[in-house]
Amino acid sequence: RWHRWPLLWQLRNTRLVAHALTHAHPDHQGASHAVCTRFGVPFWSGAADASAVENGRTVDLLPDRLSNRVLNRLTAGPPHRVTRMLHEGDRVGDFTVIETPGHTPGHVSLWREADRTLILGDVLANNHPVTQVPGLIEPLVRFTLDPALNRRSARKVADLRPRLVCFGHGPPLRDTDHFRAFVDRLPD
Repeated sequence: RWHRWPLLWQLRNTRLVAHALTHAHPDHQGASHAVCTRFGVPFWSGAADASAVENGRTVDLLPDRLSNRVLNRLTAGPPHRVTRMLHEGDRVGDFTVIETPGHTPGHVSLWREADRTLILGDVLANNHPVTQVPGLIEPLVRFTLDPALNRRSARKVADLRPRLVCFGHGPPLRDTDHFRAFVDRLPD
């Protein structure tokens, strides 16, 4: 929500056709209503996250902690109608939807086979959320509903052998072997 004005400004000369969300945590969903309203575009979300977005209950997609309730109050945007629920195999432009639950129930990643690009969302991060120190990490347990399921999702997308991984947090990664090795070291 805090970043909506800079985001709207950056998108002002862009022809948008839809707004797709990897997951409905408030730090990702916060500007969605503003983007969809300003540009008149449909809003797409993973099916299992859609009701939380539509009813304004994104806090339900976070572990029940006081700090998460405060974070939600500060960063969540207003509810917005989801016009398309995304499922495994759906297409978003040139990308294919990959269901990657765990961080949230409806988390999705986007895969483009042609150049092996993966938009990962928050299945993993490439920097620490507090210190901003770069490097691959799992999302913090305090923000992840099912860490074991999230690790299975990480293994699923690592099997794709992406050449470029774009994260919800942190810089892109172009080292396929490093990505695979990190995922292989995750506990079961």
